[in-house]
Amino acid sequence: MTSAQRDVATPGAGTAGRRYRLGVLDGDGIGPEIVPAAMRVVDAALRAAGAPGVAWVPLPFGRAAIDEFGTPVPDVTLTTLAELDGWVLGPHDSASYPEPHRSRLTPGGAIRRHFDLFANIRPARAFEGARAIVAGTDLVVVRENTEGFYADRNTRAGTGEFMPTADVAIAHGIVTRPGVARVAHTAFDLARRRRNRVTIVHKANVLRLTSGLFRDVCREVAEDYPDVAVDDYHIDAMTVHLLRRADEFDVIVTENMFGDILSDLTAEIAGSLGIAGSLNASHERAMAQAAHGAAPDIAGRGIANPAAVMLSGAMLLDWLGARHGDDPLRRAAHLAVAGVERTICDGTATPDLGGMAGTGEFADAVVAVISRLH
Repeated sequence: MTSAQRDVATPGAGTAGRRYRLGVLDGDGIGPEIVPAAMRVVDAALRAAGAPGVAWVPLPFGRAAIDEFGTPVPDVTLTTLAELDGWVLGPHDSASYPEPHRSRLTPGGAIRRHFDLFANIRPARAFEGARAIVAGTDLVVVRENTEGFYADRNTRAGTGEFMPTADVAIAHGIVTRPGVARVAHTAFDLARRRRNRVTIVHKANVLRLTSGLFRDVCREVAEDYPDVAVDDYHIDAMTVHLLRRADEFDVIVTENMFGDILSDLTAEIAGSLGIAGSLNASHERAMAQAAHGAAPDIAGRGIANPAAVMLSGAMLLDWLGARHGDDPLRRAAHLAVAGVERTICDGTATPDLGGMAGTGEFADAVVAVISRLH
């Protein structure tokens, strides 16, 4: 496997000056409030970086798509996404969907599966003013996104859960050598761009075959990266280490379910799930998606924190910049992150971070900061 095949943001020939086409899927709950706020920040960062603006392509998704097309992810959405450079996905509230949609694969999961977005990259960085539990936290959880115990992702057809009788439920977890190897390479490549340390999280002391295979394949991949330090922890011990010394970790690679749980934990350690950006990526495509949900209890009140989806949008810009050798795009990504960070540091924050700013007010402040950074 070549380095180009290993890296989810495969560098390509320089294409600075290109205008990218990005899909927009607002989603449910607070999605129609926070996704447009993130679009404003992306546009402002591109202007400040001297990069061409992106062409936004709105697409039907979620409950609105059910009402219009009879499905939360219409065929036209999947077909159009395949033609785009990337997209921003808002949260979905599938628990509120009418049957049979409520019991089916979630719309986000359907898109991840369709495009084989195998790496879920979730940074956790403590911003000044964000009330971090462990100051100085700056790590990334790299989560394998297609296998493990998650029934909606670990088989080509059907699911990994079944009930032979009404009183017995069974789930099978899938771990494959190719699946682990590709996400491990993603983690080690990322570590080389950070602080050269990878921590493998597993439960091989109990799940000797499945979790043991995950650990062992990660260790095998580590041999290709002699400059990167490697250690490993059991999942239960890792939760304790993170609570006490999250600031000492760099890149954490783990399987699907453990990664989902750990990334929520590390987001709160860094300050709030509201600042938890996330990118789902393959070698060819990437989807920006905040780690949090649709928060229907606060939808329409104008108080939702858009920082996570703003940071997710910045991750998408950086991924595209790396893939296409587009330095202005990567500069725009840096400006977007700096804009969010400095806005929070300056005391403008939404209620979840202890502030009083609304969604729009926070977006205004971030755009203003980006213009000053330029």
